[in-house]
Amino acid sequence: QVQLVESGGGLVQAGASLRLSCVASGLTFSANTMAWLRQAPGKGREFVAASSWSGETHHADSVKGRFTISRDNTKNTVYLQMNSLKSQDTAVYYCAAKMTPRMSSDLREYEYWGQGTQVTVSS
Repeated sequence: QVQLVESGGGLVQAGASLRLSCVASGLTFSANTMAWLRQAPGKGREFVAASSWSGETHHADSVKGRFTISRDNTKNTVYLQMNSLKSQDTAVYYCAAKMTPRMSSDLREYEYWGQGTQVTVSS
């Protein structure tokens, strides 16, 4: 059974930093593409960043230069370092896993999702 457990969310002021973590179990973590996705209040889910099994990364334009995805295959953990946070980054952030190695920003390709962690940025 695949489980993805996120942590690290919270309430911060604009300009602050947060680091989200997601621990995965029940899958061959090192062989999968992992991603962070988010859903802001009243909006649909959107792609934030992804990391392939080899460490190749892709970030959405809205977070490029501010957020960085990384992974530690020895700990089955994927991280999202978020710097220079803005009020528009307020959302529930989800960790997701894709069982095929090709990296994608298409949310439909991610088979497993965590429960999410709330990030609130006050202006």
